[in-house]
Amino acid sequence: MKVLYFDCFSGISGDMTLGALIDLGIDREVFKTELNKLNLAGYKLEIRNTVKSGITGTDVDVILEGRNEEHVNETNHHEHGMHKHEHDHDHDHAGHHHGEHVHRHRQPEHHHHARNLKDIEELIDSSDLKQKVKDFSRKVFGEIAKAEAKVHNKPVEEVHFHEVGAVDSIVDIVGAAICIDLLDIGRVFSSPLHEGKGFIKCQHGLLPVPVPAVMEMLANSNIPIVTEDINTELVTPTGIGIIKSLTSDFGNMPAMRIEKIGYGMGKRDTGRLNALRVVMGTLFEEDTLKDQVAVLETNIDDMSPELLGYTMDRLLKNGALDVFYTPVYMKKNRPGVMLTVLTHKDREEKLADIILRETSTLGIRRSVSDRYCLDREIVKVKTELGEVRVKIASMGDFKKLAPEYEDCREIADKTGTPIAKIYGMVNENSKHLL
Repeated sequence: MKVLYFDCFSGISGDMTLGALIDLGIDREVFKTELNKLNLAGYKLEIRNTVKSGITGTDVDVILEGRNEEHVNETNHHEHGMHKHEHDHDHDHAGHHHGEHVHRHRQPEHHHHARNLKDIEELIDSSDLKQKVKDFSRKVFGEIAKAEAKVHNKPVEEVHFHEVGAVDSIVDIVGAAICIDLLDIGRVFSSPLHEGKGFIKCQHGLLPVPVPAVMEMLANSNIPIVTEDINTELVTPTGIGIIKSLTSDFGNMPAMRIEKIGYGMGKRDTGRLNALRVVMGTLFEEDTLKDQVAVLETNIDDMSPELLGYTMDRLLKNGALDVFYTPVYMKKNRPGVMLTVLTHKDREEKLADIILRETSTLGIRRSVSDRYCLDREIVKVKTELGEVRVKIASMGDFKKLAPEYEDCREIADKTGTPIAKIYGMVNENSKHLL
């Protein structure tokens, strides 16, 4: 399983993320072909190699078409969800750029068209992109819109991304999702986020750094942030939206076998290397096929089985790896159950909150456990009755597969075919995968 480590020593933005991922060696024409499946018009994408502080990296620029030739320098107007920024740190707030100037042309204000979250989701859903690319893109935009809605005290559906910011953000977010898919990344880690200080100017006045939308996405996120002595903004809403939705753990780089390093270049001179570094490799623990999970446990003897079933459903829907009940005898010989939840560590607080809210327990035991696990992927297998997802687990040349029960059950319900027969059909049609 390939992993990525985001080294955010100079913050993170959408264009820097996209540049760093492409810099890992993605074929640019293949990337553009995938991005064209979005069917988003009105922009031109420039991808070029640049050198900063003696380091070669990739710079990505989104240029909107139909603008006049006046370049915007030092006093750019930057769209950000509900408001517009004007400062010398080239950055679109529902866009992103870390820059000294932007290669984007100014357009008269009356030509700007706003997109709300529903518009963007419909654009993504109607595309020919892979489903996991769509899902991740929607997740990031949902994070940003939710933060903007909280900051401005508006419903999420009333949050608008103005044309400049929306196009930039769509390209960066969907582009990042495409890159993760093309690189076949299984897990992502990140350093603490480094942010600047001071204020940035917008049409509503001066806003403090980090800007309110970034602060909102930091709240209750367990994302560590370090303030640098740099009088500008380093972490953008698009950047933190991507890393928050992508990363399973923040901290030092895990022990890993490094394969490639990519640099996504910012455009502004901050007095140091203004870039995002992304490291790709494999974890050393994969030599023994080990992984770590958080284990949450609690004993319950005073709840209805129906409520316990509902709790299990909620936990699984919110990302639990496994949930199960074990019969136990508690004090005074009362029969009860021990609820056990397995989860990646980045989700444990959310799942613990569900347990505390939905059950009668007063506390939860928590531990970390190593586990042996195979690499996994999902493929679709065609049968005469329809497509079925098949989970393939592998270790080197060894492979085994299992049809997805829900897909088989759906076909059985529709056709009246015994589910055991459907399993047999899928297994027969999956032999070439072994």
